[in-house]
Amino acid sequence: MARIAKDYYLTEVDKLPGSIYCMHDFMGEDGIQPHQHVKDQLLYTEGGLVHVKVQDTTYFLPARHYMWIPAGLKHSIHPGSNAVTMRNLYFPKKQGDEVFSSQAGIFPVNELLLQMLLFTHQWDGDILPEREAEFGFVSALRLILPQLSQNQLLLMLPIPTDKRLTQIIQYMDEFMQEGVLLPQLAQQFGFSERSLSRLFKSNIRMSFVQYHTIQRMLKALKLLLDNKMEIKEVAALVGYNSIPTFSATFRKVLGTSPSAYAKRNDSFNLKDQLTEFDNILSSNDK
Repeated sequence: MARIAKDYYLTEVDKLPGSIYCMHDFMGEDGIQPHQHVKDQLLYTEGGLVHVKVQDTTYFLPARHYMWIPAGLKHSIHPGSNAVTMRNLYFPKKQGDEVFSSQAGIFPVNELLLQMLLFTHQWDGDILPEREAEFGFVSALRLILPQLSQNQLLLMLPIPTDKRLTQIIQYMDEFMQEGVLLPQLAQQFGFSERSLSRLFKSNIRMSFVQYHTIQRMLKALKLLLDNKMEIKEVAALVGYNSIPTFSATFRKVLGTSPSAYAKRNDSFNLKDQLTEFDNILSSNDK
């Protein structure tokens, strides 16, 4: 896997307009400064949570998911831990599927897409049409994305511009375990319930309930990924007394239950998968 200067994001991806650019990289603790591409980007991650900032919104990309970043969209990338590995594919703009390709979004990765992404481990840099087998493979991956990506996940939170709301959201995060309710929150910060509700909707275009629900699920996701906690511990730390309620909410936001998500990630060994692919490739070369 490549360990190269992160400026390839800014200098190499768009040099050859007709190529599909492929890059696998350990992120470490370094983020990627704000930038944009002429090509569409598929960003897949392993090993933790990645924050992708787009204008006034932060997207939260968990392991075993991918984010679609359309061409021309300015964004920055920030790993949540030093164990994060990213797999990137950059595609020339394709006519005819603008409904899928024009909007940023986060999607789960099923087994078929996972195996195809892992198979690209053998390639780095530009893949040109002259390399028929390789170019055909990654082109096929691109073609099936709309069919495999019917379940877009709302793993994003707006960034408040009102300083009062910034303080309130920080408080909500700090005291999440105790359970945060709108009436008590309004009283704590000197608002009426109605005025605080209006502040949420006017400043970040989300209701208090919508924002806090996603905020709690994102924290739960991080605890499951980084701390390997039991489901009941995670539920308690994000303010749920009822495990069934927590699980139902997690499923609604993430598209799977917390136990299934934790099991899926525990059973996935990236190193073993890549070793298996390397063995296959070596045998094919003989």
